[in-house]
Amino acid sequence: MKKNDEISAELPAKDEELIALPGEIVFNIDVMLAKRKMRVGDLANRVGITISNLSILKNGKAKAIKVSTLIKLCSVLDCQPGDLLEYRAKD
Repeated sequence: MKKNDEISAELPAKDEELIALPGEIVFNIDVMLAKRKMRVGDLANRVGITISNLSILKNGKAKAIKVSTLIKLCSVLDCQPGDLLEYRAKD
């Protein structure tokens, strides 16, 4: 078994050192907002996140999303995770 310092030494220090991913996850929040005739500010308030963080999700700048946030988004928008998330392969 490896010691903690040996394990952490193997992890990449920067995002640039990570292996390139074969695609991306796109958040289709705008589509659901339009279907539900809801504004971004209303969704942010009902989910309990800032408009800034919701915009990061909408614009594809997010590196991660908490499962609890995804659950709240699905609850407020009355949808499934697959309605919000889409995988797109890189060319």
